[in-house]
Amino acid sequence: MSNTSPISRVTRSREEARASYDKMSGWYDLLAGLSEKKYKDMGLQILDIQNGEQVLEVGFGTGQCLLKMVECAGETGGIFGVDLSPGMLEVAQAKLHKAGIGDSVEICLGDAAELPYADNSFDAVYSSFTLELFDTPEIPVVLSDCQRVLKPGGRLCIVSMSKKSQSSVMVKLYEWTQKNFNKYVDCRPIYVEKSLRDNGYVIQSVTEMSMFGLPVDIVLAKNE
Repeated sequence: MSNTSPISRVTRSREEARASYDKMSGWYDLLAGLSEKKYKDMGLQILDIQNGEQVLEVGFGTGQCLLKMVECAGETGGIFGVDLSPGMLEVAQAKLHKAGIGDSVEICLGDAAELPYADNSFDAVYSSFTLELFDTPEIPVVLSDCQRVLKPGGRLCIVSMSKKSQSSVMVKLYEWTQKNFNKYVDCRPIYVEKSLRDNGYVIQSVTEMSMFGLPVDIVLAKNE
């Protein structure tokens, strides 16, 4: 990469993040769910969950993706999810039970930096608009723990705002806002592909998209 200028830091604590998402949980789908949906759907399409696979979603939020994941994995598969926010967990559980698949998914509260699962548990791990919420030194920790719970040859798909070598005016404005109002704007563009490569993943594909002028990358990687 020709230019790897520093990404902004995230200064708010886990407790502050949890409280913020608890407050947003009841109306998050109206606020961001619709705008994020097409990127999440594309990420799931790229991950290409197969019947019978064991799959983990890190940062499931309101459970938008869990419904589709259950459909893809089928009756012989297993879908699991971990999220930091009790409010999001409650909304996701209600959504799953309304769809009649509450017993088909195991979701729990937890930290992506310390996943509550055994080594080599999953065929695939999926995470959308979550990795960029972590402070810069925590990103490799999260990716390493995803690597730990993935089976050898397992797949990781990350959907995230992405920092590029040349930033647009919109990106610069967003980064300025995040830097100066960090307690309220907690996510920011990160070097998605580079972070995965640096953690030893083998990149399978990179799909570049844009959301309101902000780059979004969908990176599919393999755990070697």
